[in-house]
Amino acid sequence: MFRRKKPDDEFAAAVYKRAGEWARAPELYESYGIPDTLDGRFDSLALHAALVIERLRREQDGEALSQAFFDVMFKHLDLTLREIGVQDLGVGRRIKIMAEGFHGRALAYREAMASEDKGLLGEALRRNAYGGTPPADAATVARLEAYARQLAARLDGMSRSDLAK
Repeated sequence: MFRRKKPDDEFAAAVYKRAGEWARAPELYESYGIPDTLDGRFDSLALHAALVIERLRREQDGEALSQAFFDVMFKHLDLTLREIGVQDLGVGRRIKIMAEGFHGRALAYREAMASEDKGLLGEALRRNAYGGTPPADAATVARLEAYARQLAARLDGMSRSDLAK
């Protein structure tokens, strides 16, 4: 309460809010096959957050911005777990598991997006974006892959101030 906010916190919170809105878009669940479950919603958020963090890392103060974004995201996830009734003693353990899962997903997406092998992103999405149950239809994964690439390109074209609008 009496802690002084870092200058990046407000910016990171605004960017996180926007990423969260993208992650909850109905078409992700209706057209791209992400299950509308707690796990599916986390997977959607992880995809969007990973892409946003990659974009933030390109700023001059990118490491601080991306860390502030990560901190805001996990503070929100902690609050969300408490609101849905997870016992206080279980929240820390679940947040740790979620942070490890996010880190693995973000690394897989980063490597796939940077790779010359265009099949890596589809494979990373199949493993990580479907709440543990990937769709049998390869076209569904291909649509999500196209969406992720388009979002990454859109983020690359955004100015710093546009990221938070």
